[in-house]
Amino acid sequence: MPFDPVAYAIPVFVALIVGELLWVRARGQPQRYEWQDTGISLAFGIGSTVAGAITGGLTVAMLVWIHQQGPLSIGWAWWAWPLCFVLDDLAYYWFHRMAHRVRWFWASHVNHHSSQHYNLSTALRQTWTGFIAVSFVFRWPLAALGFEPGMIAVCAGFNLIYQFWIHTEAIDRMPRWFEAVMNTPSHHRVHHAVNARYLDRNYAGVFIVWDKLFGTFTPEDHEDRIHYGIVRQLGSFNLLYAVFHEWIGIARDVWQAPWRHKFSYIWREPGWSHDGSRETSDMIRERWSRRETGDS
Repeated sequence: MPFDPVAYAIPVFVALIVGELLWVRARGQPQRYEWQDTGISLAFGIGSTVAGAITGGLTVAMLVWIHQQGPLSIGWAWWAWPLCFVLDDLAYYWFHRMAHRVRWFWASHVNHHSSQHYNLSTALRQTWTGFIAVSFVFRWPLAALGFEPGMIAVCAGFNLIYQFWIHTEAIDRMPRWFEAVMNTPSHHRVHHAVNARYLDRNYAGVFIVWDKLFGTFTPEDHEDRIHYGIVRQLGSFNLLYAVFHEWIGIARDVWQAPWRHKFSYIWREPGWSHDGSRETSDMIRERWSRRETGDS
């Protein structure tokens, strides 16, 4: 197995969570951390670490096989590292976008959005079922292009580490130049919002420029107070339900749907229904937009 930077960052994550917890209490805002919610987030983090340890070897083995089949081998040149990091972040952007637009991927990714709180512990809500969702396929093109599998894995680890600190309300805005290029707490708060204005926006991992380039960027508007979570909130602190509820929902919908619609409940966007009884994020945003412009 390649070097895993995330394992070394865990003590720092814990220290920063404790620091933020003390900070919100000192400011008289203890409600920003709710003990059951934080406990679920920590359990998610532990479970995802175990799941990664079980499936990580196979994921890397697939990258190795793809790398061996490709005509290129970039090797470990110094310039390959920053290039790999940038391209890996682009791959992450497209994974993340598809994780909100395809229900199969969303069933795994929804775990990360299930908290109605937004603090550093929320960053620990990582999936247990990423391998089942085959989300690793989005990094296969990097191996096919000739990047070393170990390099890809390390870059992916640092990408995940970067995203930890942006899960906070303790920071309002970063310097203007930083906000223009990098993902920040302000940009990522938008991504975790359930407000119609913000739904399915700001998919970036490290570089917010991808959202600006591909038309998915929305800035935070302090006039529209952010509410966190998912459109249909969990309403439960049951860990196993939190982990698997969307997979259960897919199975139920596929079982009950007419034959010609069964596959659509897997590969269409979350919220899609064959009878129009539910709303997708696009439908919610369109309804909000009509209301904002005064259209009926």
